[in-house]
Amino acid sequence: MYFFQTCSQHNAEAPNLEQAFHRMAQTEPNLDRDVSWFLLPSYWAKMVVALISFLCFANSYDGDFVFDDSEAIINNKDLRAETPLGDLWHHDFWGSKLSSNTSHKSYRPLTVLTFRINYLFAGGFYPVGFHVINIILHCTISVLMVDVFSILLGGLQFTNKGRRLNLAPKTSLLAALLFAVHPVHTECVAGIVGRADLLCALFFLLSFLGYCKAFRENKEGHNFSIFWVLVSVILGAVAMLCKEQGITILGLNAVFDALVINKLNVLELIQKLLHKDKSLENAGLLRKGLLFRITLLMSGGASILYIRWRIMGTGPPAFTEVDNPASFADSLFVRAINYNYYYSLNAWLLLCPWWLCFDWSMGCIPLIKSVSDWRIIALAALWFCLIGLICQALCSEDSHKRRILTLGLGFLIIPFLPASNLFFRVGFVIAERVIYLPSIGYCILFTYGFSLLSKQAKKKKILAVAVLGILLINVMRCALRSSQWRSEEQLFRSALSVCPLNAKVHYNVGKNLADKGNQSAAIKYYREAVRPDFAAAWMNLGIVQNSLRRFEEAEQSYWTAIKHRKKYPDCYYNLGRLYADLNRHIDALNAWRNATVLKPEHSLAWNNMIILLDNTGNLAQAEAVGREALELIPNDHSLMFSLANVLGKSQKYKESEALFLKAIKANPNAASYHGNLAVLYHRWGNLDLAKKHYEVSLKLDPTAPGTKENYNLLRRKLEQLQKKGGA
Repeated sequence: MYFFQTCSQHNAEAPNLEQAFHRMAQTEPNLDRDVSWFLLPSYWAKMVVALISFLCFANSYDGDFVFDDSEAIINNKDLRAETPLGDLWHHDFWGSKLSSNTSHKSYRPLTVLTFRINYLFAGGFYPVGFHVINIILHCTISVLMVDVFSILLGGLQFTNKGRRLNLAPKTSLLAALLFAVHPVHTECVAGIVGRADLLCALFFLLSFLGYCKAFRENKEGHNFSIFWVLVSVILGAVAMLCKEQGITILGLNAVFDALVINKLNVLELIQKLLHKDKSLENAGLLRKGLLFRITLLMSGGASILYIRWRIMGTGPPAFTEVDNPASFADSLFVRAINYNYYYSLNAWLLLCPWWLCFDWSMGCIPLIKSVSDWRIIALAALWFCLIGLICQALCSEDSHKRRILTLGLGFLIIPFLPASNLFFRVGFVIAERVIYLPSIGYCILFTYGFSLLSKQAKKKKILAVAVLGILLINVMRCALRSSQWRSEEQLFRSALSVCPLNAKVHYNVGKNLADKGNQSAAIKYYREAVRPDFAAAWMNLGIVQNSLRRFEEAEQSYWTAIKHRKKYPDCYYNLGRLYADLNRHIDALNAWRNATVLKPEHSLAWNNMIILLDNTGNLAQAEAVGREALELIPNDHSLMFSLANVLGKSQKYKESEALFLKAIKANPNAASYHGNLAVLYHRWGNLDLAKKHYEVSLKLDPTAPGTKENYNLLRRKLEQLQKKGGA
């Protein structure tokens, strides 16, 4: 029995449909045949998938900026109009120069460009627009999955008129629903920074579908369109410019070509290679242009990677031991066993996405250091399942089974490779966002398993109801998890029960409390966070201690943070503020100078140096520092303002005026900019202009300190001048 059976095959356009099939399609096993599931027209299936994926994450639309959103969006100058668009191509995802020692080397300019467009259309940092775009992207991707799964599960077949046939309408709908409602996707959708994964997935899928179009006019695999192969390569490059994982689609396109287009038997090919059989052409390697297409894909991929490496400028990013402790283990055995344990945890998150956390580093998962650790069971279970699936994918006599299992494993493993630590060290232990794409492979394997069970089951309805129950539970879990991502307080506290050993969790709970003014409670969580030598926690503990006027403890905390992270410009900046509060001016200047050496674009450190030198009467030195800062950060209006003040005191009125006006042009609503320019004109004797800018300043901020008094002085002076003129 089927739940619904109301339509014919997708894109079917003639009653005698079998005439439109290629000969090889007639003997292909139909995955849908024994499955008790909904059979809907293509457009209805896509509407259902879109609606359900929307319902899963709709409650995140009005959430705040949380966690990494602050650095990637709010503090990222690349989003602002005054930053030239060209800078996006030389900066990393967080707005730092790729050549900087502190850069994470995450090169995602197209993702940053979409953030910038969001910011410009919203007229500022309003999170609703950012969240809505993420939800729309996930819905779009889920809809595309209907087409993708129909190809991966049913094969690639076209009518004589070039229309693609959906040979697995029921199972492709089920797989797309599994993908749409998977709770592990919440981080990508509800967290705005997850935009990188969503955009990458979008172009990843478009590249795959574009590659399939190359065979639209194909007759038994002999003809193909070079144009669509090249389009696929370009879309793969676009996917990589959104996030690094995107490049893996080129490898998957090659696997798909070999298995589906050329129906290559991998085991047979391996045997022929081992026996140096000269009949490799009969194995499908050289037939139908496969070798030529794979050469195009490999050449395109190599070129993209080379250009990416050249743009990156230097070697891979430098991560710390707390980010990824296994990668710093001296023993190869310890590294290997922990990497495999991480893989098993990622697999478990796909199978049972109940325990989700915004961060899995910083002591959340203790290292396995011996084979007596019971967690070794997880590794054994993972490899038992993988080896079983691989053996079936290679050795099964059923070509349909070989194809689906190999594609499922390919989509599960290949997109995960950049996060596997196999080629380079990554800056995390587990990250839910990186299994957005691998979950495609999981959905293929789950759906295929369901079809096999349906084939054996006598009561297919019970099995279908069980799967419906899984989907419903996942929908509710998505909604709950989305609500936790709405605010930092809910997000951070939700992690305490999942990763109680995670220093970053305690740090973020503490920071959230400190931001709300609850300093005493914050210290408790910071104390818990500093257990694994977490530099950021030590720095924030110092900030709280400083605010409580526990200066000696604060200084010690700052230096401990620097001990654990040698290149820590923000900590040097905060240390400088502490020294300034204690009137240790030389120490303050040295600390800020260290911050600017480590991070030349550290505007706050430059500004504080200028202001301190100005306030202590060292105008010449303040001017020199200001000019040095503006050479490095020429579009920073706060630096223009600080240097303009110094120049005004040095009676360099013309140059000071030019900088004030430039700063006002960049930030016209800053009351202090107009107020200080008015003071400059007042000193200079341009009283009418002084009056104008005093009035603008008071309009912007009626309580601006000193501005009202200066304005009243000016008015009295103007009245006196008028009286003298009248006399």
